[in-house]
Amino acid sequence: MPRWLLALAAGALVFYTDDYVIAGVLPEIAGSLGVSVGTAGQLVTVFSVTVAVAAPLAAVTTARIPRRTLLVSAALVFTAANAGAALSPTFSALVALRVTAALAAAAATPAMFATAARLAAPERTGRAVAAVAFGVTGAIAFGVPAGAWIGGAVGWRATFAVMAAGGALVALGFFTTLPRCEEEQDALPVRAQLTVLGRPAISLGLLANVVLMFGSMMLLTYLAPFTAALANADVTDRGVFFACSGLAGMVGIWAGGRATDAWGADRTLIVGVGAFLATMVALTALWPLRPISVLPLVVIVTIWGGAAFWNSPAVQARLHDLAGPVATQALALNTSGTYIGVAIGGAVGGAVLDTAGPGPLPLISGMAGVVALALFITAARPVKASSTAAVVDE
Repeated sequence: MPRWLLALAAGALVFYTDDYVIAGVLPEIAGSLGVSVGTAGQLVTVFSVTVAVAAPLAAVTTARIPRRTLLVSAALVFTAANAGAALSPTFSALVALRVTAALAAAAATPAMFATAARLAAPERTGRAVAAVAFGVTGAIAFGVPAGAWIGGAVGWRATFAVMAAGGALVALGFFTTLPRCEEEQDALPVRAQLTVLGRPAISLGLLANVVLMFGSMMLLTYLAPFTAALANADVTDRGVFFACSGLAGMVGIWAGGRATDAWGADRTLIVGVGAFLATMVALTALWPLRPISVLPLVVIVTIWGGAAFWNSPAVQARLHDLAGPVATQALALNTSGTYIGVAIGGAVGGAVLDTAGPGPLPLISGMAGVVALALFITAARPVKASSTAAVVDE
């Protein structure tokens, strides 16, 4: 693997870890800074919301900045924000520093995916994007638990100190491995950017990702009450579910990247969404048979986790190829869409759980999958000759 790709994957690992890394030490933060645990939990929320809102804006405002300069600068700001957080005397100061770190992540995240796709050979675009996405999976599987362990063992301030050290190493990696001389295109006028992003092949694909994330994350968020009702699953069982899903996700990202290069993004997405639908159909069919054995759930959740991450390289590579000079902006919108889908899934799933119980969750998730599949298929249809190149030439 090229050194520059390792640096980008490490960047994804560090930036994504920072979002949820403090979830395991919220009681300690609350006690230290004199706020409730619920209030301390808003440190996670403010980071996610900031990234969702700022990513598209950052992509537009930084379009003329060389990618190496942008990524190194973002990593340095991220490092400073986390170093400051480790020394933060008040909760309000900590919130401000979390927003600063999130702004850096919002600028860097889509640029990392776009840079990976841009620097890779055309026949290896999917695998390059998958390598960066693998860093995201690593954040969930390893980075967040490690950060929580460090915070619990040494104190919550140590968690931020470790994130600052990680940011510094990432900045060094970007500086030493990314190309110094880039063939940057002049940024398109904002109207031209919106014209490209508004094309059905791109806009419908972005919408499909929002719907798919809504469906997938709605059930995942409330997997504990669902599996408890379906199979009397306890805490240990849930640990097995999430471990199997995480491991399958790592395999799914790797396989999805290779499939994207071999089959193309559209076909890869159809297969991945189809596999997700199959798992939702299975869970819906099993609900009337409850209580069931935990073993079928392990199999289904494993397939589900693999399918969820299988789609990521295809979504990113597809947008990069279609958006051309506004690839970073398209990927930024996709980042926002992912966060929006997760937020909607949590809200709708909670309402369903409170009013109808966990039973309808896989059915609603499956319906969202059908809509997402239809949107992806529609977005994949050939369009008439109004290409991105035509917009660039205007």
